[in-house]
Amino acid sequence: MARVIESNTQTERDWRRLMPLAELGADGVRMRRIDGRQIVVWQTPRGLRACDNRCPHEGYPLSEGSLSADCVLTCNWHNWKFDLDSGDNLYGGDRLRTYPLEVRDGEIWIDLAEPPFAERYLELVANLHAAFDDYSYDRIAREIARLTKLGADPLDAPRFAIEWSWQRLEFGWTHAYAGMADWLALRAEHAGNAELELVCLLEAVAHVAYDARREPEYPYADGADAFDADAFVAAIEAEDEAAAIRMLRGSIRDGLGFDDLEYALSRAALAHYNDFGHALIYVAKAGELIARLGDAVLEPLVLSLAREFVYASREDKIPEFRGYARELGNWGRGETEPVAGLWWRQGIDASLGAAVACSARPPEDIHRALLLANAINLLHFDAARQDEINVSVSGNVGWLDFTHGITFANAVRRQCNRFPDLWPQGLLQMACFNGRNAGFTLRDASRTPSTDDLDARIAALIERVLDHGQGEHIVSVHLLKTLLAARDEMAQLDADDGAIVLAAVERFFASPLKRRHARRTAHQSLQFVARD
Repeated sequence: MARVIESNTQTERDWRRLMPLAELGADGVRMRRIDGRQIVVWQTPRGLRACDNRCPHEGYPLSEGSLSADCVLTCNWHNWKFDLDSGDNLYGGDRLRTYPLEVRDGEIWIDLAEPPFAERYLELVANLHAAFDDYSYDRIAREIARLTKLGADPLDAPRFAIEWSWQRLEFGWTHAYAGMADWLALRAEHAGNAELELVCLLEAVAHVAYDARREPEYPYADGADAFDADAFVAAIEAEDEAAAIRMLRGSIRDGLGFDDLEYALSRAALAHYNDFGHALIYVAKAGELIARLGDAVLEPLVLSLAREFVYASREDKIPEFRGYARELGNWGRGETEPVAGLWWRQGIDASLGAAVACSARPPEDIHRALLLANAINLLHFDAARQDEINVSVSGNVGWLDFTHGITFANAVRRQCNRFPDLWPQGLLQMACFNGRNAGFTLRDASRTPSTDDLDARIAALIERVLDHGQGEHIVSVHLLKTLLAARDEMAQLDADDGAIVLAAVERFFASPLKRRHARRTAHQSLQFVARD
């Protein structure tokens, strides 16, 4: 997938007079400014050496560093060490720019010529790869900034992130790829603001780096077979990854694009209540990423998507969701008007039944009511449950589980509008979300969301996402994807309904998330082991 850049252009020399040799003095080090740069010159046992004065780590002056007899330069602020002959970082971090020198008639001359674009590009890509593999957040930011300054396409950074990761994700897609789609969408909205564009690229690439860190490669099946949508869905159903992968490889060999595959992928995603709805969300995000990054990412994204389908949990097969298959067979038999109140505090079976009771109505109307029902759940999540200790594993439900009701609803509307025969599965699975979460809501549903300044309030939340302050990518990506899904859905709603969705998201943003439950985990583990 990596772009191959070749150049026959020879580097043109750009020699400049820097300083008299005599100015080095007894200490053998001087800093001089030339052409907007700070250059430090060293007298070493191996002769004169020159490098950037600013340490590539955090910019501290290397002229205040320490130089060993074997030409190792140490930045005394953080003990970073550089080979002054080559500029290599001995600790594997950012490289140091060094410069050729000549002495002419007692004067030091420096060559400020830049290497050809292709050479600098490939070096920066290698540096970004090293930062990616180390999950060095700050360095990833610097290397993307350097690529941008070079004049390369900044979207090469997420393209390479996909290339370097897709075979290192053991179970296929993660939130990192889905989040990348949303971060890149947000970047496009802030085009021209270099700082915010970099925020979005950094968060997109760093999350992928985090998920792939220290992982080996998990190879995909070789070979290619003709693509057949029914056979592909059957292979996913049979958890036959190799067959599904060969068909996807065959589709690419035969020139098919994502548009040709999207229906089969959506069918496979909705064939079950897969992974609590993540499978369908990932299909929608795959389409966005391929549209934005090009067909170079088609193969890695759809192959890893198929792997995610194969390994996805199928919740409709567990006892609490078994009514799903029955009600899918009953679809189309009810004329009840769909309103959100039908689903308030209804368990799974009751929620499924309420959906079927409305199922002869237009699917867009049922979708709107179920979207609002899931938003009302989010607005009324009983946050005190985060502090409960003596609960079963099935009670481990928190804020992020509730947000999925919004993001899944967004994926259902988008994919089922494209493929209307999938509406029954999508709507019943939205009802599953409602029923699963209903028991974790506050009984008081008296909150009255305000319709004031909806656009300004969304803009304020986007500002928060762009400087979210979260240490976990899984949290920041849920803030991002919930907000963008809610904004997309609000565009289809009137002000009163939109206010409900926005109020739910605002409460999520404003509430603390308890991400580690030490005592609950200990309690559940003791209970489990006692039954061994």
